[in-house]
Amino acid sequence: MTTVAISALPVATVINAADIVPFVQAGTTKSISKTLLFTSPTMVTPALGTVASGVISACTSTSMVMVTPVIGAATGTSLAVTGAVTSSGTAGVGYATGAGGTVTQGTSRTTGVTLDKISGAITMFSAAGSITPASFTVTNTTVAATDVVILSQKSGTDLYALLVTAVSAGSFKITFFTTGGTTTETPVFNFAVIKAVAA
Repeated sequence: MTTVAISALPVATVINAADIVPFVQAGTTKSISKTLLFTSPTMVTPALGTVASGVISACTSTSMVMVTPVIGAATGTSLAVTGAVTSSGTAGVGYATGAGGTVTQGTSRTTGVTLDKISGAITMFSAAGSITPASFTVTNTTVAATDVVILSQKSGTDLYALLVTAVSAGSFKITFFTTGGTTTETPVFNFAVIKAVAA
């Protein structure tokens, strides 16, 4: 077979289905068609290097392992991890806008409120502060019996001690009293629900 330099081969402007590429194997000339070259090729353990772009939405593998990926802004419905979820920036770890809500207590400071949000702010009924503990129930369908509820005082002249004295499926109880002060006002208490399990 005559050897032809690559530079002497004609330049193809259009690839036709019938086009073939010849090659020599063990002294026998064989060919690879366009179909074999360009239709659904299977690459076994290829070293791709740095991939600039591409679409992988059609991939069927469900066990892809990404090593130190730069994900950027991502959205999803859930994330299951076996290690810690950490934040090295100033944004921290918490709930996004829309996860919280507000509610105002009516009638008295022992009147229950309803707010079906994972976090929120409760504006108390206008009354004088007291060092005597009082309680009210927050009905909240996002709460499970194993969850942990965190409280903090957002506003108010008097300083309040805040305790979660009961958590059940669909509600939790807040017990509060002032550490000194009898101002008549409407303090605001923040809450956040941390999803937890018993086992």
